[in-house]
Amino acid sequence: MPQLLTASDLWSDIAAVRARSPLVHSITNLVVINLNANVLLAAGASPVMAHAHEEVADMAGIAQSLVVNIGTLDPYWVRSMELAMAAAAGRGIPIVLDPVGAGATPYRNQALERLIATAAPTVIRGNGSEVMSTAGAAIRTRGVDSSAGAGDALDAAQALVQRTKGVVCVSGVTDHVLDAQRRWSRLSNGHEWMTRITGIGCSATVLVGAFCAVQPDAWRATTAAMALLGVAGELAAQQAQAASAGVGSMQALLLDALQLLPQAEFERRLRLEVAQW
Repeated sequence: MPQLLTASDLWSDIAAVRARSPLVHSITNLVVINLNANVLLAAGASPVMAHAHEEVADMAGIAQSLVVNIGTLDPYWVRSMELAMAAAAGRGIPIVLDPVGAGATPYRNQALERLIATAAPTVIRGNGSEVMSTAGAAIRTRGVDSSAGAGDALDAAQALVQRTKGVVCVSGVTDHVLDAQRRWSRLSNGHEWMTRITGIGCSATVLVGAFCAVQPDAWRATTAAMALLGVAGELAAQQAQAASAGVGSMQALLLDALQLLPQAEFERRLRLEVAQW
């Protein structure tokens, strides 16, 4: 059986992000740059959003982790990601890949193959359809939304783990985090309103980057990041509903929760299971 992972363990990683403020280099998509940067800041990390060919390798040289997100692709940005990933791999810092919209177009799939061939990601985080497509399963996404549940993608996640020797996180109603040691964490926090705010999944990915920068166990780091976002999102939705407000208010409340969530509330709300696959 895997080692026990407790709420207290995960909280210590949350506290480490807040205390150490790791620099996360994020080459993300145009839709979510602002929200992703604010999510990192609220959680205690430091964001840098740089994609110029002339500086991405240098930026990866000073950051504590690299996040790449293929949401709004073009050839220039793909090359930026390749350059940054090569530099990050050379330094040995964590690389987190978000295969946004994988399976939607052949170009998107080809770009993913190029990136994974450049450097094996430390963590891949996506929804069910994205993980299945990245693993080579014959499935198409609905734009950037999932047409498959997280549970449907577990076989694909295991195949990706075996290919990359890293961590794969499948997001959904239940988030699944698997690694090459066959550890499997399942998180059941969050709220359906999180699906109505653009960039929440991408924000999960940058949080994974921040946690991997302070916690060398990438499986535990990914679990902690997803736990924080799930609990914060759950709390924010409940606060918005209590105020007869909607998802616009919830987005602001989510940032508040990421910044101010206390340990007791986190541990009380956390719904975590750990097993082997």
